[in-house]
Amino acid sequence: MLRFALRNIAKFSCLMAAVSVLVFVLVSLSPIDPVQASVGQAAYLNMGEAKRAELARYWDVGTPLWERYANWAGALFRGDLGMSLRYNAPVSEVIAARAASSLVLMASAWAISGVVGFVLGIVAGMYRGRAADRLIKGCCIALAATPAFWLGLVCLMVFAVWLGWFPFGFSVPVGVVAAEVTVLDALRHLVLPALTLSVVGIAHIALHTREKAIDVMEGDYVRFAQMRGLGRWQALLRHGLRNLALPALTLQLASISEIFGGSVLVEQVFSYPGLGQAAVVAGLGGDAALLVGIALVSAALVFGGNMAANLLYGLVDPRMRKEEARGSAYE
Repeated sequence: MLRFALRNIAKFSCLMAAVSVLVFVLVSLSPIDPVQASVGQAAYLNMGEAKRAELARYWDVGTPLWERYANWAGALFRGDLGMSLRYNAPVSEVIAARAASSLVLMASAWAISGVVGFVLGIVAGMYRGRAADRLIKGCCIALAATPAFWLGLVCLMVFAVWLGWFPFGFSVPVGVVAAEVTVLDALRHLVLPALTLSVVGIAHIALHTREKAIDVMEGDYVRFAQMRGLGRWQALLRHGLRNLALPALTLQLASISEIFGGSVLVEQVFSYPGLGQAAVVAGLGGDAALLVGIALVSAALVFGGNMAANLLYGLVDPRMRKEEARGSAYE
């Protein structure tokens, strides 16, 4: 257990260092002038040289990359993620203020995509070649080829504009005090973004689960169970469900990165105030500190999802616990 913990701590530290260096390098190579993006092109052109120089010092435009990264890394070891120049607030406060909305959105979409995709994949595999299978496959292929932002725009036009069932955007009603926002109001604003974002994972999980369901139903142990008098669904639920759950769990936990990436576009379409929208603002404005902070949070989520998959493998399949213990004994 100690070796496992130390190994994962080392991997996590290397990941965080690599992500921070990469983001700083990309921001430095970006053609966006943070001063001009912050004040606007017209105001920048009418600004005096002294004011431009002052803003350049404020944004660390002339500071070398290695010096900016060293200053940021030194502050990080003191527990300071830096100052967001676009929001004029500490990065930790900006992330904390927007993390709750994003995590609720991503968790809802993640759960919907996993449950719906797994169920649809099983149904398609059990009715292979029939109408249900063809319908599910066709819908999944169409969803896999559909951009999330385009689907979000369609959902807005249909369900918000034409039918009026859901609000146009934001996470709470406009003009309502935060203390007066009810749970029902928050859920109504969450439905369309969560459903749109869940499309990112439904198709992949459903199609993969379908193939695994077909393989499981053709396995000798399932056929033997059917020869003993069990029906197709009984044999699958009793003897094949774990073999289906393991690969689906792998895809579901690995899809956290796709969910986070899709949330950037979905939050922009629905004007949802989350980390994705803040990342767009930071990227377009050259706010390196905020962009690095959001990147570290997303990398930590992805790393945590992969580690959770490794830990849950042993619960789903006890054979993997034995293999891991045997591998640790050989090291």
